[in-house]
Amino acid sequence: MGSAGVGYRSGSVVSADGTVIGYRRLGAGPGVVLMHGSMMTAQNFTRLGAALAGDFTVYLPDRRGRGTSGPYGPDFTLRHAAEDVGALMAQTGSRNVFGLSAGAIPILRWAVDRPAGYRIALYEPPLPVNGSAPAAWLPRYERELARGASARALVTVMKGTRDSRIVDVLPRAVLVPLLGLAMRAQARRATGTDVPLRDLVPTMRHDARLVLDAVDLVEASAAVRSEVLLVGGGRSAAYLRDALDALEAAIPGARRVELPGVGHLAPDDGGRPERVARVLVDFFGDG
Repeated sequence: MGSAGVGYRSGSVVSADGTVIGYRRLGAGPGVVLMHGSMMTAQNFTRLGAALAGDFTVYLPDRRGRGTSGPYGPDFTLRHAAEDVGALMAQTGSRNVFGLSAGAIPILRWAVDRPAGYRIALYEPPLPVNGSAPAAWLPRYERELARGASARALVTVMKGTRDSRIVDVLPRAVLVPLLGLAMRAQARRATGTDVPLRDLVPTMRHDARLVLDAVDLVEASAAVRSEVLLVGGGRSAAYLRDALDALEAAIPGARRVELPGVGHLAPDDGGRPERVARVLVDFFGDG
């Protein structure tokens, strides 16, 4: 969904390596940074941001490599993404941060080395635990992307990440032409700083890098000293629930909430962001 009709101001911060990270700002109150998931930009959190804007100053960044933010650079790693989080928190003065999926991984990496005093909400980071391989789709995706087959690469990602039960059951022969048509139509509708999905498909290789770099992050998360809320959907894939189980066991004092009837993409504009917002208002506004 686009962001037409929602008023915001644009801004930016500068990360440790000089990369500019752009954001949208709306609302008033204590600062909250919302980090979107894979194949998304700030526009995907328009509804979630609007639902929080009555209580908070909301910052909606474009993660590195998309939208109003600078490029990944040739040596991009999880460290760079965590430094981006640190720049956003320090330069906006926010003490509250939420991340969805791959957007939650650099938040957790950043939090490991931070003192207490923050509130951190994570929605289903796809961390490798118990032998799981959340980025197993990567080799096929790379081959398809190299051939210019963006729709095929998108289907490979969607089936690999298991974000949608419908995608799980529909054959590729049906999904590829449907998603190709949908991407072309969406690109024609994009306005302003909104980024078409076809331009975001190539960013998945970099989110895979975040997952691959996070092999020891569950163990390291035992050092997190801030308050942490782990959020998941009752309809999400088992490997995502397993990751939350591992984090709940590792992070001292972590709280856990499961939202019945929703899946991995509930915070997105096309999901149920109002339900997620209610949980975040309670957590970030507590005390």
